[in-house]
Amino acid sequence: MSQANSSTYNYRVVRQFSIMAVVWGVVGMLVGVFIAAQLAWPELNFGIPWLSYGRLRPLHTNAVIFAFGGCALMATSFYTVQRTCNTRLFCDKLAGFVFWGWQAVIVAAALSLPLGYTSGKEYAELEWPIDILIALVWVAYAIVFFGTLAKRKVEHIYVANWFFGGFIATVAILHIVNSAAMPVSFMKSYSAYAGVQDAMIQWWYGHNAVGFFLTAGFLGMMYYFVPKQVGRPIYSYRLSIVHFWALIFTYMWAGPHHLHYTALPDWAQSLGMVFSLILLAPSWGGMINGMMTLSGAWDKLRSDPILRFLIVSLSFYGMSTFEGPMMSIKTVNALSHYTDWTVGHVHSGALGWVGFISIGSLYYLVPRLFGRAEMYSKKLIEVHFWIATIGVVLYIASMWIAGVMQGLMWRAVNGDGTLTYTFVESVKATFPYYVIRLTGGAMYLAGMLCMAYNVIRTVAGGTPTEAKIPVTSASVAGHAAVHA
Repeated sequence: MSQANSSTYNYRVVRQFSIMAVVWGVVGMLVGVFIAAQLAWPELNFGIPWLSYGRLRPLHTNAVIFAFGGCALMATSFYTVQRTCNTRLFCDKLAGFVFWGWQAVIVAAALSLPLGYTSGKEYAELEWPIDILIALVWVAYAIVFFGTLAKRKVEHIYVANWFFGGFIATVAILHIVNSAAMPVSFMKSYSAYAGVQDAMIQWWYGHNAVGFFLTAGFLGMMYYFVPKQVGRPIYSYRLSIVHFWALIFTYMWAGPHHLHYTALPDWAQSLGMVFSLILLAPSWGGMINGMMTLSGAWDKLRSDPILRFLIVSLSFYGMSTFEGPMMSIKTVNALSHYTDWTVGHVHSGALGWVGFISIGSLYYLVPRLFGRAEMYSKKLIEVHFWIATIGVVLYIASMWIAGVMQGLMWRAVNGDGTLTYTFVESVKATFPYYVIRLTGGAMYLAGMLCMAYNVIRTVAGGTPTEAKIPVTSASVAGHAAVHA
């Protein structure tokens, strides 16, 4: 590494991931809107197998979670770990491999899923050659991140890096264990597990993909970018550490709540329910910690749309982490399971929490990465915020209503014990809510297009910059407040 490089942060890979997060965000949301339209009007698959809902739905989830969310996480974690450790990323070439390797994974998913190559596992549909590539890229990601921590010039490890590190280490274990399979051809394999064991391992993975990929990693984002945008320290640093340890211990046990009323032993189902209820405490502790960082500075929400994205994301985080434990209660689950209530819950977390915290963080990052004082248009950020917020509310409210209605219709019985409604009647009754859901999703996509335009104009009017690493180490208090 040259002397010039050693005195500056590596912003190149952060820029690459930030731009691709926006690109994949638009693509992922576009596919989501298209399949939402298909649910309202099934003939929109045009009789083409590659456009069928069953093939495009996993493409949508993979694009939004792993392409948009993954690129946002990698951009922010690489930025945060450098800034809080006062050192350049460990091994620039390996960091470059992480970027290009991850894009290769995304492209492979975009090609293989519509063609029908799938393992059939939720959030883990990709076939074994792609799984191996994911593992290689992820190990490289871990080496770069933890290698940077190891060579830090600051004794203290800021709490955001605990969350990023926990997410990176856990996702590696989850992916490798759940993806264990026996290949039978180049693009076909069978799980190494069978029956209820396969289901249990899948939902140990599936719920912890939510818990670590979609929660812990984005909490790392929250603990860095909320204090930065507010310009004051996190409300309680001690609470942030308690939040980390309580969350990562409890989340691991919550997976069985996806398997209520199945062949899974009843004690395992109950254990999943109990730990899901316990999860409410650390989750709300983290939400309150982020919210209270604004103490004495609430007026900033009036004039700062980026801060609005960050704080409203915490509102959705709190709402989703109340709703999830509630839905894990067996009597509630008996009504909600297999209904669109679950879809509403997932999207309040995905669009409201993950989407908003990522969007706010990227709006913070992009101008700094391209030598601009601020984004091209603050007004467009305002428009994005309101379109996206109204879109999320329409989406989740329609799915909540539809879901409760479906659950009640499915279990309604006549006096003689026969079903009151046929399944087709419940589908017909759901149609208006699918149209409202489509409207909400289209609004969210429109917001992402506003963001894409704003980012393009910001990048076009700026010049890629590399910030210099401070000669003196920042204090622990300084890192807990506003970083160098």
